[in-house]
Amino acid sequence: MTDVYAHRGLHQIKRENTLGAFRAALALGVDGVELDVRRTADGALVVHHDPAAGDLVIARTRQGDLPTYVPTLEQAMDALAGVRVNVEIKNIRDRTEPIYDETGGFARQVVSFLRVAGWLPSVIVSCFDLATCAAVRSFDADIATGWLLWGVDLSSAMVQARAIGLNAVHPYFTTLSAQAVAQARELGLALNVWTVNGADDIVAMAALGVDSVITDDPALALALLG
Repeated sequence: MTDVYAHRGLHQIKRENTLGAFRAALALGVDGVELDVRRTADGALVVHHDPAAGDLVIARTRQGDLPTYVPTLEQAMDALAGVRVNVEIKNIRDRTEPIYDETGGFARQVVSFLRVAGWLPSVIVSCFDLATCAAVRSFDADIATGWLLWGVDLSSAMVQARAIGLNAVHPYFTTLSAQAVAQARELGLALNVWTVNGADDIVAMAALGVDSVITDDPALALALLG
């Protein structure tokens, strides 16, 4: 059975990564929701995809000064009680990002919050940055952790992921093949693919046996996969 994750909530009808989008996704009946977590200048964990909310760079702005549509991670998780949540930590060396935390402090804060709040059984933490994924696993061996993949060789990445004890890889769906699925199963890795929106692609991913599809059209995916 392939699970359906709503990418940033049900954002066709609500602003993405908001409480409204998350609640709408739950009402639709998804298996899970993917969201993005960032850290503000005063150390709050908030949910937003882009580095900035409007004109405000999140890493350089206090949480109380952000637009009210930007929820805290705590608010988002409370709204998503009852489904699994893919918590993507937005921490990567990239020219589009204003800051990169190489200390592991950001990852530790996310893991600590999820542990203390009792969310560990309901989440998988993911990141495009392998060092951040490794940090997450080092902080709590019980937390499910997946490496988001882009611009790397899938076969080699799966070997690396297994070597550092990750539970999953999250490849872009067009990079997947039956051979890759077989390798993932041999390594004991789950496969959560993104961002799968076309009907033919959703069906093809399910036929390959992926664990979940992360999609911008969860209503279509649910209709196709049952």
